[in-house]
Amino acid sequence: MKDKKIKFTFPILSLNKGGAQRMLVDITNYLVDRGHDVTIIMLKNSINEYNVRARIIHGKSAERLSASDYPKSDIIVSNFFTTVESAHQASLNGKGLHIRFSLCYEPIFLPDQNLSFHSYYKAPYLVILSKYQQKLISLLTGLTGQIIPIYVNPNFKNLKVRHHNPTLQISAIVRMPEGGWTWHRDQDYLLQQLNLVKNRYPNLQFNLICPPNEFAKSQILQNIKNAKSFRFFTPANDQELCQLYSQSDIFVTSSIYEAAPLPGLEAMRCGAALATVYAGGNTEYCNHESNCLMSYRHQNRLASDIMRLIDNPALRIKLASQGELDSQQWTLQRTASAFEQICKAAICDISI
Repeated sequence: MKDKKIKFTFPILSLNKGGAQRMLVDITNYLVDRGHDVTIIMLKNSINEYNVRARIIHGKSAERLSASDYPKSDIIVSNFFTTVESAHQASLNGKGLHIRFSLCYEPIFLPDQNLSFHSYYKAPYLVILSKYQQKLISLLTGLTGQIIPIYVNPNFKNLKVRHHNPTLQISAIVRMPEGGWTWHRDQDYLLQQLNLVKNRYPNLQFNLICPPNEFAKSQILQNIKNAKSFRFFTPANDQELCQLYSQSDIFVTSSIYEAAPLPGLEAMRCGAALATVYAGGNTEYCNHESNCLMSYRHQNRLASDIMRLIDNPALRIKLASQGELDSQQWTLQRTASAFEQICKAAICDISI
């Protein structure tokens, strides 16, 4: 089994930038580079905004995938709960072993809990991203997922440009609020806390970063930009986002629940000092007072932590340096290799 090439099918409804799909693209690209046969099946007329090396096919419907859309494979890898039922039915029809790669635990923060909760009982193997997510799912369902760690894409590195800043830059990522999918990021709190800091330090530069496709659709985000309280950026690719991370002296995140939030870790890799709120999964890489400042939401301390980093350059540099160092262990190679080994072990398990 060591050198056996595996035929994978990944149902991914769409590939819009700014979401968890990025991890799926990186892992499928890694598997292709390793010589595996990888097919991504998407909805009819769905969008792909990534450089994908896997084969892409489309289902017959623009609304949902069905078992008949799936090619025969060794392993079917579902992810978001909306991909699970068709993957489950395709697996029952002999089209491959079903492995669920859960990038988030949907019942906690999304509607349709009756559907997303039951989706966890429809795959014999579960892969998840953090110890926090593992404990949460185990507590609520009795299932114990196998962990593969998150990673920082190799495109992100410290460009060492922030010393050119005429003043300190504080940055944060915002997402489209419309639709009710972002409450767990506590974005209103983030903006409130940034405004508190801005009122005290009006001469500093405050940056809001947003995926361009979300900004184009969001009247709320456009209104924030038009108010001109913040500088707004919509990076089109990793290189532009890396530039923004690298020129930021302080990066801020406010999520109160995420299985494995990535932007804080990416900002660390690019040399920014991190001020963050406990979100569960960020304890994988955050260590308060060692490589970041972290507060619980109920402490209402995010603004004061940002101001502490502004007022204490030695602390800011120390945390940024340690964060950049600690981030080096979170590699795509480690993550994708762990995923590959889990899949190989699953095939061996059913062939015994």
